[in-house]
Amino acid sequence: MRLLIRWVLNAATLLALAFYLPGIEVSGWYAALITALVLGLVNAIIRPIILLLTLPITVLTLGLFTLVINAVLFWFVGTVVEGFSVAGFWPAFWGALIMSVVSWIVGLVFKKK
Repeated sequence: MRLLIRWVLNAATLLALAFYLPGIEVSGWYAALITALVLGLVNAIIRPIILLLTLPITVLTLGLFTLVINAVLFWFVGTVVEGFSVAGFWPAFWGALIMSVVSWIVGLVFKKK
């Protein structure tokens, strides 16, 4: 049940991002739900591989390169999912940053006891 609630809250966050951030567009709830699912899968499967491959750059930048990786993956999902688009790097950067913070807060709230 917690997983479904987190999924819906992430989709709602995507809709809010599309409303407030120029450059991010979501066509509706269905696209937001699919985008949240794909974004979760990309972050679970592709992100660890990219983090491992870019470990020297991440160490040199004291971890700030991770923000760039998050933005690029957010932008990538915008090209893959129909009904979700990201217009460039900076909307992807801010969208990924806000999504990460909201996902972290939701994870704290729905943490297993």
